[in-house]
Amino acid sequence: MTEDVQKLVRGEWTSGVISGKHEFEKLAEGIQTIIAKSEQAILDVKKAEQLKNELVTNVAHDLRSPLTSIIGYLDLINEDRYRDELELRYYIQVIHAKTDSLHTLINDIFEYTNMQNEQAIIQQHSIHIEELLNQLAVQTQIQLEEAGMEWRQFNSATDPVIIGNGTKLVRVFENLIQNAIRYGSDGKFLDIRLNDNEKMVEIEIINYGQHIPGVDLPHIFERFYRVEKSRSQFTGGSGLGLAIAKSIIDLHGGTIEVTSVPGRTAFTIKLLKK
Repeated sequence: MTEDVQKLVRGEWTSGVISGKHEFEKLAEGIQTIIAKSEQAILDVKKAEQLKNELVTNVAHDLRSPLTSIIGYLDLINEDRYRDELELRYYIQVIHAKTDSLHTLINDIFEYTNMQNEQAIIQQHSIHIEELLNQLAVQTQIQLEEAGMEWRQFNSATDPVIIGNGTKLVRVFENLIQNAIRYGSDGKFLDIRLNDNEKMVEIEIINYGQHIPGVDLPHIFERFYRVEKSRSQFTGGSGLGLAIAKSIIDLHGGTIEVTSVPGRTAFTIKLLKK
């Protein structure tokens, strides 16, 4: 056992079981536990570093594209390289759209980073989920009409009240509703189903348009995950929308899942009752 410990001190220990006679078995087991925890800590640090590098790389990629377009159109305007006022206005509209895209991305990065802090949700109060959904139905009415869709809400819950941060939960539902409108307009209906039991409130947000390919479903809540070679496809404009949604639900002690087949995609959220 002494020889094994000396190897550990010299950094020569790789894996295996530390040996020891009967009277030293407990000590050997303790040292073995320390080694296992140390190895796991090293792996966790490496994983965190890899995730940080991936985040920086993805953010740089998503910042570069709109910035390149903005600079390009500004150069055209600065050099008077446009035919008339109509084309000038078009250039300005493109610049405005790209600027909005940058603004959304930056806000989502801050939000996602904040959600990784377990203390992020500091203000919690009673939230009646049915009332929250009714408010969102009113707020999205015009957008639904423009998309040719109809909001249908089916409530069978008796007491859908939870404790949580209303502002952050609204962010979750808004993201899922916007995705449902963006990719479900072919299906005409946006269905909301609200159920509960003694412990949980369950909310389903369903659209009947484009489905999410099965190969992508396990990764849909990962930040910046690409679906069909597009960052924004199914995951919001910045590629962080669903990752933020999952982080918020996790911090509330709930779950969020997705199922998708041709003609039907459903996001299901479960939250603990008050």
